[in-house]
Amino acid sequence: MTEDGWTWIANEEWGSIPFHYGRWGYDEYIGWYWVPGTTWGPAWVSWRGNDQYTGWAPLQPGIEIRANMDFGSLSINIPIRFWNFLQTSHFLDSDVNRYSLPYERNSSLINFTSDRNNYNFRNDRIYNGGIGIDVVQRATRRNVPLYKIQDARQPGRARIAGKDLQIYRPTLRADAVAKPKAFLKVDQARVELAPVKVFEPKQKEPLNVQTAAVRRRQADEKALLLKTQAQDVKDLQRQRDAQLLKVRDNAEKAKIKQDNQNKIAELQKQHQAEKLQLTERHKQDTAVVQEVAKKNKPVKQVKATTVKKKKGGKN
Repeated sequence: MTEDGWTWIANEEWGSIPFHYGRWGYDEYIGWYWVPGTTWGPAWVSWRGNDQYTGWAPLQPGIEIRANMDFGSLSINIPIRFWNFLQTSHFLDSDVNRYSLPYERNSSLINFTSDRNNYNFRNDRIYNGGIGIDVVQRATRRNVPLYKIQDARQPGRARIAGKDLQIYRPTLRADAVAKPKAFLKVDQARVELAPVKVFEPKQKEPLNVQTAAVRRRQADEKALLLKTQAQDVKDLQRQRDAQLLKVRDNAEKAKIKQDNQNKIAELQKQHQAEKLQLTERHKQDTAVVQEVAKKNKPVKQVKATTVKKKKGGKN
């Protein structure tokens, strides 16, 4: 949390530009793509949340936020696939990838959560309030320190120094005649880049190490899915118990119990669909990994042998 609201700190050296200017979109064939922009923001994302979960998604190309606009009329319709959710108790952890829930859970989590956008302008700069600090502190049981942003002179990874966040945020100006030296049209890019790669070996790491990492990621995703599904059922049961404590009429209690059973039954159907979708995605990922392993399988080398010439004999 900074004086400009929740601020994204990228691990990448180049992250200070594409994660703070412009917009991100997604194409089923190409994958994620970035549309440049000139206005700096702490995090160009939309927020959803409740006491249990927090989610954010990148604002799509075409969604503009500017000073003096009516934020109440801002229409943000983000596809389900865009969202990243995690349990709010892990919101302050630096390694959010570790706790990010598989996106097969997104449909359910969008229904459980509500809009938490809180945009406004302070000192001519966009402020992104997002999920409330009180919610985060209650869920994480940690204080939320407030950092002051200092402009770094050189590009590179942002860094924290005491209570200061040093981040590179240059002033950019639009140039109507500027364009890339080479570019692909969308249809052409889909042909050349499709299908989107789910696994591409890194040159510096052995293939078996990377395939093992894919399997660990799949196991972690499955564990997170099952853990949070079980938590959702418990939450409904707690809501039922809280309602029952407020009611004395037996008929009303019976209705509360029946309504709760219906909600749990519907939720379990959704949970089963999520499990099947995750299993199918993991099968596809594994197939890609196996195909890559085949292509990278080393050719067996025949060991050269030397036959010594016997005395008085023939070769």
